Amino acid sequence: MDILIVLTRTLFFYFFILFSYRIMGKREIGQLSISDLTISILIAELVAISIENRNDATILTIIPIVLLVFLEVLLAFVQLKFNKLRILMDGKPSLIVQDGKLNVKEMIKQRYSLDDLLLSLRENQISGLNEVDYAILETNGRLSIFKKDKKGIYPLPVIIDGIVDNDALLNINKTNVWLNKVLNDNNLGIKDILYAFYKQNKLYIVRK
Repeated sequence: MDILIVLTRTLFFYFFILFSYRIMGKREIGQLSISDLTISILIAELVAISIENRNDATILTIIPIVLLVFLEVLLAFVQLKFNKLRILMDGKPSLIVQDGKLNVKEMIKQRYSLDDLLLSLRENQISGLNEVDYAILETNGRLSIFKKDKKGIYPLPVIIDGIVDNDALLNINKTNVWLNKVLNDNNLGIKDILYAFYKQNKLYIVRK
């Protein structure tokens, strides 16, 4: 009887969690951010506890899982509106290699070792740092690598949803004075811009 209860609960939670992750979105499958990972761990723990404690009602596990799914979906919508909240919860991408040079200060800040970097290079069939132009540590922990033969192609985001990324300005050796001049020449304000990126010595602007 106990075996039947365990099997039934296991099958039920398999399909229930599958449905829950479909609600949270396909992003959850391969690009777990910090908040995504937290939700996933909590859901896994709740299901494991429910299967082990066969005498507890299943609804006691379903309710917190539904709450977590609702919270994740709600936060995803809120983060679309408020970029600062997204940065607060998930952080922002970090420039690990810039113009072929290691950004040691950022590596220390992110606790990203040279061994981690070399491992990511090998996984991308890159033999050494001399082949790399830019390397960005994404918020999900994945390293995006741009080879030197594609120099200048990587678009550095400067404005996202009306908010200026001052670190990006610093990386392209530009100032807020320069940015304001470019916007004024186009009769635009920062709040009018959905996305602006710098590529090949030019600022490309996408309006809201």
